[in-house]
Amino acid sequence: MKNVSGVYIHIPFCKSICTYCDFCKVLYQDKWAIAYLKKLKEEILDRYMKDDIKTIYIGGGTPSCLSLKELKYLLELTNIFKKDNLQEFTFECNIEDINKELLLLLKEYHVNRLSIGIESFDEENLLLMHRNNNYQDTLNKIKLIRELGFNNINLDLIYALPKEKLSTVKKDLKLLLKLNPEHISTYSLMIEDNTFLSYKKINNIPEELDYEMYEYICNKLKKKGYIHYEVSNFSKEGYESIHNLGYWNNSEYYGFGCGASGYIDNIRYDNTRSLSNYLKGMISSSEVLLSKDDLMEYELILGLRKIEGINLQEFYNKYHVNMQDRFPIKPLIKNRDLVYKDGYVKINPKKIYVMNEILLKLV
Repeated sequence: MKNVSGVYIHIPFCKSICTYCDFCKVLYQDKWAIAYLKKLKEEILDRYMKDDIKTIYIGGGTPSCLSLKELKYLLELTNIFKKDNLQEFTFECNIEDINKELLLLLKEYHVNRLSIGIESFDEENLLLMHRNNNYQDTLNKIKLIRELGFNNINLDLIYALPKEKLSTVKKDLKLLLKLNPEHISTYSLMIEDNTFLSYKKINNIPEELDYEMYEYICNKLKKKGYIHYEVSNFSKEGYESIHNLGYWNNSEYYGFGCGASGYIDNIRYDNTRSLSNYLKGMISSSEVLLSKDDLMEYELILGLRKIEGINLQEFYNKYHVNMQDRFPIKPLIKNRDLVYKDGYVKINPKKIYVMNEILLKLV
């Protein structure tokens, strides 16, 4: 039996489409949702090899936009998996979808972590993103979540929006911290192709201001007791995302659903992003069998996203190759792009913001 870290399930439906989103998504229609869930069941039964699952993550899209009946069908699918050692079961939701019925259903199926897309509380930002939430409603919903016994909440924050000032980020972060989440994910806005923002020819803010915002967020969250454990992720002690650490540790995982990706038996695969193809059973889009060199490159690129970096001994144990012999580590330590400390190689904390440029020097 393989050591498969987790399961990701993609739900591509949304009640409205955010202007920045380039994920696989379509507007919700119940006739599509029911057909999709049936096809999802077929895919899981076909691909899942009875591995012991450590984490489940249901993301999207917006899984919480499904009806309670559809959600029950979806959650029932997770009983196909062997979950004797399940540690973390995350469900993504929008704040406006949260109600007592939804939460009780999630509780019934042992969901123990909620990931909620807040993104911003600023009216102009919300309007630009086509999102709809406000602080008071969020406060009430978080209170309900706590009352029903959920004690592991992630909140997402997007910053560096067009025309955004540092003062807006400060206010957003202040309000977010009042909600006292266990985990915070922060994302600098990327204007991707084929999104509403790109069609509107919207430009990113200056890089200097973007960096200033990132630095402020890192410093503020550190002062408030959050551990900065991955480039974009912060948590209270013991609340790091086990599922996402699986990705960054280059562990194997299943990806089910339209637009999902997976990594099993040294094969990285992508499912089709076309809903119509998926519903016709044309699920796979690409499969690549990775060489040992490919595997080591993934280990390096993903591992350096972690603030602690990569343990050289663990890398050697896994591949029987010294990492510094395979990659130009030493010259990058010499020029201070990388730091070597206590058996780990990591990106210089002062250079995390330009980590993509450093990774390009490495591979």
